Amino acid sequence: MASPNEIKKGTVLKINDELWVVTDFQRVSPGKGGSFVRTKMKSLSSGKVNDNSFKAAETLEFVEVLHKKMQYIFGDIDTLTFMDDRTYEQVVINRDLVGDDAKYLKEGLEVVVSIYNENPIAVEIPKKVEYTVTETEPAVKGDTASGNVQKDAVADNGLKIRVPIFVKVGDVVRINTETGDYVERVN
Repeated sequence: MASPNEIKKGTVLKINDELWVVTDFQRVSPGKGGSFVRTKMKSLSSGKVNDNSFKAAETLEFVEVLHKKMQYIFGDIDTLTFMDDRTYEQVVINRDLVGDDAKYLKEGLEVVVSIYNENPIAVEIPKKVEYTVTETEPAVKGDTASGNVQKDAVADNGLKIRVPIFVKVGDVVRINTETGDYVERVN
């Protein structure tokens, strides 16, 4: 058991048999009353985000979680397989655990797998990932008159994305995995 004053970013707490990771926190000392810690936490099982405040006098259960850098190898309908580059250990994770972020995975992508009691509990993908455009329509002269014009494209992992009209097949583009938006052309 620990005090809320020991909370920092990345701390994993066990609350009502559910694991939560602290994504942001602020210590507050009002003029009247006791101090408290205001947190923003993300559930490691559901991905739900909650705001919580903990009084300094409360006790919390901190959990030790192992964060391993692993590489995505392949997936099927139900599972995704990741490998530790140093030990070559492979971990098979249920696709539901990764959720909607699974669409951003591509062979060789480095992710962080959180492990608790030897079981994977979360997969964190990078905020920005680079893809090669494999399909898109060619730009048509005059399309730029209305400003920021975008078109549909397909990435090398099958992901459907929106890109500016100047992007062509073979271009490498960077995509924000939090929003799914095009960020920039890399080459």
